[in-house]
Amino acid sequence: MKASGARLRLRAPALIAAGIIAFAAAAAWRATREPPPADRRADAARLMNELMSGTVPVGGPFVLSDPAGRRVALADFRGKLVLLYFGYVTCPDVCPTDLAIIAQTLRDLGDAGDQVQPVFVTLDPERDTPAVLREYAPAFHPRLVALTGTESDIRNVATAYKVFFEKVPMPGTKTYLIDHTAYTFLLDRESRFVSLFPPGTPPGRMATLLREQLAARPR
Repeated sequence: MKASGARLRLRAPALIAAGIIAFAAAAAWRATREPPPADRRADAARLMNELMSGTVPVGGPFVLSDPAGRRVALADFRGKLVLLYFGYVTCPDVCPTDLAIIAQTLRDLGDAGDQVQPVFVTLDPERDTPAVLREYAPAFHPRLVALTGTESDIRNVATAYKVFFEKVPMPGTKTYLIDHTAYTFLLDRESRFVSLFPPGTPPGRMATLLREQLAARPR
């Protein structure tokens, strides 16, 4: 996935898209060891196709709440690049791995990292209470902003970014995992979608693309 300057916007070939779909499906459904229902597969594939096609808008303005109850708008970060991630606190592996990568990337950028704002949007407002988010986010990076809202609010934001998510009950228990696609979205200084990083993108690769975007002239 090579990109620079104006070409930074992702135009992934079908093989990459298929690989990410396979990754998401395998990770999300390993708890049940059953194939996802056809309607869920279709919904996930539709959002993936919209995201990868480059023919439909991705993202847009939103307002959610931070752990202190303050309303936070995406526009509040204008002037900085934004790394936007959707996940949940009890995610067993993918979310903490990707958040750790984001944190390492910011450290690798040094002083330039101050021009990048990391944002985490929970997909599990039922369990990810303000108190939980208040402890979770700083464990990765002191500037990581955690946001929450009503289930409807979060669904609207996630859908705008073509993020699929669904509760998956764990057999024999009263708890659940959340099946979700895991991308790190890169937004420019005007909060416009530029590109995305697949799960597990190395910090060095992420830092390289961020430096290119930081050096690019405003559109």
